[in-house]
Amino acid sequence: MLIHDTSLIFGRYVRQTLRSRFQIFFGILMPLLYLLFFGPLLTGLPLGSTGDSWQVLVPGLLLQLALFGASFTGFAIIIEQSTGVVERMRVTPVSRLALLLGRVLRDALLFMFQAVLLVLAALVMGLRAPLPGVLVGFAFVGLLTVSLASLSYALAMKVRTPQEFGPVINSLTMPAMLLSGLMLPMTLGPAWLDVLSHFTPFRYLVDAVRDAYVGSYATAHMLYGGLVALAFALLAVTVGTRVFRKAGA
Repeated sequence: MLIHDTSLIFGRYVRQTLRSRFQIFFGILMPLLYLLFFGPLLTGLPLGSTGDSWQVLVPGLLLQLALFGASFTGFAIIIEQSTGVVERMRVTPVSRLALLLGRVLRDALLFMFQAVLLVLAALVMGLRAPLPGVLVGFAFVGLLTVSLASLSYALAMKVRTPQEFGPVINSLTMPAMLLSGLMLPMTLGPAWLDVLSHFTPFRYLVDAVRDAYVGSYATAHMLYGGLVALAFALLAVTVGTRVFRKAGA
């Protein structure tokens, strides 16, 4: 029943997404702008990392896509609450876990599609990376999307208005972006900042994808990044499921 219910919810939101081309392509705009206008500035600069500037920047942009895109997905729940969609779902026998999984799996599919478009644009700009490394990057995008979308929906179930939701998300995503080294390796900064960044789970994901993009798979970064991504996804889905069950969503 869980698989059946999840597929129903997933199909509903996929059809909803396909009717909105604006939603599909607009989310990639910010990472694409960074790629076009920030990437060329790094060409030839000593970035203190293996690989060229594109192999440093593109992994960060992929995770930036998931970070900002998935963190704001909770706005959809707030809109559904105001229009009565959530109330109608409460009276159905569908699994509360399926209500969460159907949404986050749609989000993961959407952002992985956008990640593919971003990598294709990067290849035109000059990116060269092994195919297995690119696929590893997509896997990390999917896991991060599931994690952040689950937490975003959970938070949205706790607040009443977008005015409450937006500032909380902004106050969390901006420090996460700055401390994870999405744009540049944190090793370029002072030692205290590099140490502080290790308390941000996204740092381990960024380092892992950058290793994958240079063809290094059996590294400590890959191990830690994979463990953190899986643990974070499990924790986030657990928290999201509990919130959905308590709220009767």
